[in-house]
Amino acid sequence: MFKSLVRQTAFKQDSVGPKCYGGTYTVTLIPGDGIGQETAASVKAVFEASKVPVEFEQFDLSGFTEESDNLMQEALASLRRNKVGLKGILYTPIRRGHSSFNVAMRKELDIYASVAHCKNIPGINSRHKDVDFVIIRENTEGEYSGLEHQSFPGVVESLKIITRPKTERIARYAFDYALRNNRKKVTIVHKANIMKLADGLFLNTCRAVAKEYPSIQYNDMIVDNTAMQLVGKPQQFDVMVMPNLYGSIVSNIGAGLIGGPGIVPGANYGREFAIFEPGSRHVAKDIQGRNTANPSSLILSSVIMLRHLQLREHADRIENAVNKTLSIDGVRTPDLGGSHSTTEFTNAVIRNL
Repeated sequence: MFKSLVRQTAFKQDSVGPKCYGGTYTVTLIPGDGIGQETAASVKAVFEASKVPVEFEQFDLSGFTEESDNLMQEALASLRRNKVGLKGILYTPIRRGHSSFNVAMRKELDIYASVAHCKNIPGINSRHKDVDFVIIRENTEGEYSGLEHQSFPGVVESLKIITRPKTERIARYAFDYALRNNRKKVTIVHKANIMKLADGLFLNTCRAVAKEYPSIQYNDMIVDNTAMQLVGKPQQFDVMVMPNLYGSIVSNIGAGLIGGPGIVPGANYGREFAIFEPGSRHVAKDIQGRNTANPSSLILSSVIMLRHLQLREHADRIENAVNKTLSIDGVRTPDLGGSHSTTEFTNAVIRNL
């Protein structure tokens, strides 16, 4: 058996803990759009078979749900109450005037740190070997601030917000993460050669924070060069920290390097709240309802959640079952070159518990 894919991404909550009554935790579940219902059903089946002491409060939100909708407000209230959520990917419509629930949720609950772990799984074909890096993305500002206006017909201004306090916070999170998880280097990703004020502030603030961690190496890299280096020599990266938009792009590159979005777990942390979701955000509407979706990324994200809840025995059992299913049994969905259905994969994981 190979080293844990997700063991190192467990994180001790800064402030208020999750809700637990009689030894059972209550977790908010938002399956999401596309394949979300199928992958969430897989997680629930695995949890039931493993007798995990977690009860889900499920909200069948869609990315098309308006922010003022009662269901969305109930879901946010549930997250505030439970402190922990498991979430599939919500589609964000391109149409004007419709805000992203993902962005609104992270701002509303100040869930500032997105963490995605990209690591090879033995037996899964990929373009590179020995890939093992962590992407830490600032979640609450940057280009995702949602501040746009048309100053003149045909002229649109979109504001990118970078602040020193939030940059210091995500930089410290990245360097603390490296210390806690025996990582050796942090790479600061930026575009300060062009956006000299905004990305210049991000870069200089991260550099200042880096000086507080003399045992951790650091370097910085322009984002377009980062993309080339990732596809050319991804083994050079360990921990990477970056603003919001760059993190979205880099996490998709990382998923492509190791076999696709179906095997990348992820987590989002704030001082009071934690939400766990696939690390590469694809709704996969093209295969919705076909029973061919790969539930691994959501199952592995739930494993990180269980470690966050200190349910380590259950986390280890489920993670080992997924690893054995993929690497030893060779049970794989079509995205990984196999022919097994979502149901068959889920049943194989349950057998390996």
